Amino acid sequence: MNTIYRTLRLLPALLLTLSAAQAQDDVYPAKPYAGKLFITGGTIHVGNGQVIENGSIEIDNGKIVKVGTDANAPAGAGAKVIDAKGKQVYPGLILSVTDLGLKEIGSGVRGSNDYQELGDLNPSIRSIVAYNTDSKIIGTLRANGILLAGTTPEGGTISGSSTIVQLDAWNWEDAAYKMDNAIHLNMPTFLARPRRFGGRFGGNQPPTDPTKEALARIEEIKAFFREAKAYNAETTHKATNLKFEAVKGLFTKQQKLFVHGDQVKQMLTAIDFAKEFGFDVTIVGGSESWLIADLLKQNNISVILQQLHALPTTEDDDVDQPFKTPTILQKAGVLFALNDNHEEARYRNLAFNAGTAVAYGLSKEQALQAITLNAAKIAGIDDRTGSIEPGKDANIVISGGDILDMRTSLIEHCFIQGREVSLENKQTQLYHRYMAKYGLGGQ
Repeated sequence: MNTIYRTLRLLPALLLTLSAAQAQDDVYPAKPYAGKLFITGGTIHVGNGQVIENGSIEIDNGKIVKVGTDANAPAGAGAKVIDAKGKQVYPGLILSVTDLGLKEIGSGVRGSNDYQELGDLNPSIRSIVAYNTDSKIIGTLRANGILLAGTTPEGGTISGSSTIVQLDAWNWEDAAYKMDNAIHLNMPTFLARPRRFGGRFGGNQPPTDPTKEALARIEEIKAFFREAKAYNAETTHKATNLKFEAVKGLFTKQQKLFVHGDQVKQMLTAIDFAKEFGFDVTIVGGSESWLIADLLKQNNISVILQQLHALPTTEDDDVDQPFKTPTILQKAGVLFALNDNHEEARYRNLAFNAGTAVAYGLSKEQALQAITLNAAKIAGIDDRTGSIEPGKDANIVISGGDILDMRTSLIEHCFIQGREVSLENKQTQLYHRYMAKYGLGGQ
């Protein structure tokens, strides 16, 4: 009884503590700004290679109206003005392929994850309906200038469709920026995989031919698409096939086929898919894409390089080959984007991946384009975002220094569709908490 009494006495204090902790974590989506907004005096990196010194941007109802050196706010206009003098102004960064909002704690907490579905051919699975706008990771990405992301399902041979989301939303309906923009296909591997415990358990296992198995699997996938093509060519159906319906956009080119694979043989097969079915194909991964860059260009195949900060694919590659690959693709004229799928860093180092590419041959504007306009083109949203140009959404980042340089990047303002979004996140909250605890000036 005494224990119960003491617990009841402490309950109000516990509730107050929990309430305060919850209030500390709450970051509400920004409200639309009704009226004109001007960003003045900054160095504007347009995203298409152009740089405007001492430039200004005029924004009206979330859209960019004017960009240049003469877009200053008129006197007495009553518009909101942000002085960016001495600052660097960039388009919002785009994380092309990610499990953001689908995977919170990857190992050990299954209840926080919803990124994979049972089954092998799941084109009708839509990642967007599982997207969690309350993910604690989202705030850390905004604080690093990442404003859009392609939330993507995993597992099976055909995983389902990805959706581009904007990272300041109440729910997945608010977040959706371009719905179901791509279908994701995991290309079978042509290399033998080591069998764990093969010699210890199960005795000697018969050798397998990975190339033969991969080719057989590819024929099964092609058969699926051939049937889907025939189904979608019909004017009426006796029964609705959800899987065939889900890939209809591939044949009309309203969707892209994102083929996940790193090996040359996988990419050659992806080219074959593009030729046979007329699909708009993008390679995701593509660590060996530098070997066939000219062929990718000839077949209009774009590439999303998954992780620049990685070891080379094979033992014979140069140790710095991942760093050099973007420059090789750039010189060959291949449309490519850079991505960050690092599980431990949780994708926040996207800009610094691009910075590494600068050290190995790309110009700064080319590297910036690989995480802004190029990514937008591949995602099919370059008519709305990816660069700071009139008519596009005001997805803009203002940094105190070079956004590609970890030493100087300091994000001060972010705008999504003209709304200034919060840069607060779990890490900044902990910073202020312990600055205050030790009397170092934090609140």
